[in-house]
Amino acid sequence: MFIDPKSITMDVLNLTTLMPMLIAIVGGLIILTIDLIKEHIHKSLYVMLTILILIIDLGATLGLTYGANEKGFFDVILMDGIAVLSQVIILVASILFIPLALTSKRFHEYSYPEFFALFLFMIAGFQFMVSSDNLILIFIGIETASLSLYTLIALHNRHNSFEAAVKYFTMGALAAAFFSMGVAVFYGISGSLELYQIADAIQTRMAEPGIMILLLGGAGLLLTAFAFKLSLFPFHTWAPDVYEGASAPLAGYMSIVPKLAAFVVSMRIFEMFISLNIEWVQTMIIALAVITMTISNLMALVQEDVKRMLAYSSISHAGFVMVAIALATEKANVGVFLYYALFMFTNLGAFAMLWVSRHKSRIHHARYDHPYEKFSGMIRIMPMGAVVMALFMLSLAGVPPFSVFWGKIYLMSATVDAGYIWLAIVMGLNSALAAYYYLKLIVYMFLKAPISETNQETVYYNVSKPLLTILGFTVFVTVASVFYVNPLIQYITMMVKATNFGM
Repeated sequence: MFIDPKSITMDVLNLTTLMPMLIAIVGGLIILTIDLIKEHIHKSLYVMLTILILIIDLGATLGLTYGANEKGFFDVILMDGIAVLSQVIILVASILFIPLALTSKRFHEYSYPEFFALFLFMIAGFQFMVSSDNLILIFIGIETASLSLYTLIALHNRHNSFEAAVKYFTMGALAAAFFSMGVAVFYGISGSLELYQIADAIQTRMAEPGIMILLLGGAGLLLTAFAFKLSLFPFHTWAPDVYEGASAPLAGYMSIVPKLAAFVVSMRIFEMFISLNIEWVQTMIIALAVITMTISNLMALVQEDVKRMLAYSSISHAGFVMVAIALATEKANVGVFLYYALFMFTNLGAFAMLWVSRHKSRIHHARYDHPYEKFSGMIRIMPMGAVVMALFMLSLAGVPPFSVFWGKIYLMSATVDAGYIWLAIVMGLNSALAAYYYLKLIVYMFLKAPISETNQETVYYNVSKPLLTILGFTVFVTVASVFYVNPLIQYITMMVKATNFGM
């Protein structure tokens, strides 16, 4: 389509919709410029500067709350309710994560200004992903975020980290290939890359011979691409190795933000098919969700390392939330954001607790950094740490009244309301199964004696003020959600209602 340059005005560009992404990109460039001007500046400056940029970014995003469904930059940017809501969750998680860079001198990657610049570029990529219904811009956002994240993992500079980065890069390249092929199919069907135009074309050409086969192929390719990104079965095998190779806080961050961004894009794409009554797409997603949550829970049961257990746990949670994409109801969509808003604090806190218990050498297990045995008798050595970790485990298990329980019960309620009672029962059984491996860690911490108190005392060293502050805040939110979950549900519902999902 030809655009007359004379018709391009600031109103057409609507640059306010681009402002959140521009803030993150400019912030990353500022950090790189400062490093060029003066080298070897203490990392605390970059930490504070990154937090400031993220807070400004959050303010700019919240400023768009009441301008829902705004188009911008030649109509490729879409700032609707879920775009704003997902960006708020992404930025809050990022603001919680960055202060952890002040907690230890052992992780040298936090002393590099490039780490913080790449982190901000990654945030911009996620923001582009969730703020567009244009498949090309979504792809650009995915690759911008992914390339930055591969490098952040490798910067940990351990053998496991390099292996994790290569595995993640390989899986990401496969996902990008599947996504590109899926986009090509739908471009061939509709002649457009805008989701609402693709939906119109599908609806018009539904009765044509051969179209359903093309739709099956295109939807299958896109579902495969997002199965890689969301670590759904059978494309989940990379996730435990990548989480193990990354630093504990970054692994926790990876279990939240990239998955939320992928869920938002999945919501936009696959709910389009479901709203067009293409039932086999819904059936494929339900099957994938059930198999993912069940297999990952069974794998988590036999893990010897707490970090790998939490990795499989995160895969199970992704399968649990994937059910909401298949339901494609307003209540289910609200459940996705409620789940991740609560899961964000709990899971980031759980992975941060692994950092508290980190030891440079593997004194308990030749293969793993965080075997269950290392947590034996933690209540005697670090009582408050054991209580906090137990709180996070109970919340992840969905034990009432802790935070993730409300997300699980809300999604199960949405499933029952949609008429899938059998699916709600499967979700409940998987939650009960997951409780076993969460309670297993609590048993080690509270009911078993320390293996060696001398060695254990050298393990729990990383209790600096920034880490205690972040942990304190995550514990506060986990407990406070018992009393204030209703206002959160009301806010999320308001934002989801301001979204029409391109139809």
